[in-house]
Amino acid sequence: MSDANKAVVRRWFKVQESPDSDRISEVLHKNYVWHGPGGLTVEGSNGIQEMLGSYLSAFPDLRFTIEDQMADGDKVITRWTANGTQSGPFEGMPATGKSVTVTGIAISRVDNGKVVEDWESFDELGMMRQVGAVPAAG
Repeated sequence: MSDANKAVVRRWFKVQESPDSDRISEVLHKNYVWHGPGGLTVEGSNGIQEMLGSYLSAFPDLRFTIEDQMADGDKVITRWTANGTQSGPFEGMPATGKSVTVTGIAISRVDNGKVVEDWESFDELGMMRQVGAVPAAG
């Protein structure tokens, strides 16, 4: 089961690169919940599609690389790297044309071949620094 659950999560990362409702419903449970940094919670496929859409509007060439993946029971832990170019507005900031690299970790709970819940942490501050929204430290 662990290998099957890892495969589901890998598919979910590919879907995030160009989400549409049909592809999202193939990998996410109808009651999906995403828990993100800062206590942000997004519920349901419509909510996650809206959130991903805003990222893809800003970073249309977004690509994920899965660096490591482990599974135990219904949980899959994925360490990932994302790359993209800010070609559209993001968080109130106009397009910069800057390339960004962001790393993160997701813990996904899989049930019956679909991702039911994700807990995700990623380097938001690093991403904001790379697009110039936050000055570099020092």
